[in-house]
Amino acid sequence: MNTQQVMEIALKLAGLDHVPEDSGIIFEGDNIKKVMSGISIDVPELLIARELKVDMVLGHHPSSSTSGLGMSKMLEYQIDKMVSCGVPVNKAQKAISGRIEDIERIIQGGNYDRINSAARLLKIPYMNIHTPADIISEKTVQKKIDEHLKGNSRAKLSDVIDALMEIREYRAVAKIQQPRIWAGSPDSFAGKVVVTMSGGTNGGPLVAKAYFEAGVGTLVCMHEKEETLKAIKEQNIGNLIVAGHMASDSIGMNAILEELESRGIEVIRMSGIV
Repeated sequence: MNTQQVMEIALKLAGLDHVPEDSGIIFEGDNIKKVMSGISIDVPELLIARELKVDMVLGHHPSSSTSGLGMSKMLEYQIDKMVSCGVPVNKAQKAISGRIEDIERIIQGGNYDRINSAARLLKIPYMNIHTPADIISEKTVQKKIDEHLKGNSRAKLSDVIDALMEIREYRAVAKIQQPRIWAGSPDSFAGKVVVTMSGGTNGGPLVAKAYFEAGVGTLVCMHEKEETLKAIKEQNIGNLIVAGHMASDSIGMNAILEELESRGIEVIRMSGIV
């Protein structure tokens, strides 16, 4: 197996026909039999990979000159998600625009070549798969919640938490990053529950407000900033559940890694994958 085939597996599982801007093959490789994979990969992890004599390193978070710079582009995909939930397209565009500018400023100040050059110098095949894995996570979590709440028009946030805890990855880190209600209470009615775990990163307070004003009752995300939590509490029109970053990312990554394992690839999980 080679790096391109690994990417094709991820795209197929996510239902995509192209490589998203925040994912990519940084240093190509073939004859891959042993893979080390983590949520966040940097130079130290590559050095560990060399010691373990793996054939390829598979990261999740963007860290390269190609996939890292594509993060702001991915935020535009959140417009489609908002529109699918009833947000007018013009409102969705304006809601996300400020966050796109934030990410572009962050990227402009980053060291885009650090891990790229390390992978080249160490001659370690390296790639990252971000949005495909996030799409898998989002679909998996949404499906579980929908199944759990089916027929219950007065489901509460406690019911949503129960649904999340049926997923292995959340149970595995329950003592560290257990899904938590950040806005609302266990007895709060959930209303329409929407899982937002793809599209680069969080959209910010205006995006959350747009969802709530379109009729969404509860947002379920991987992680969220304090400014968004504060805004949601002040607006007092919706609920927020933060499921947990590493476990949520692990759901999609594990689906990809399990497919590799089914094809005879040895996988070493580390750096946040549970």
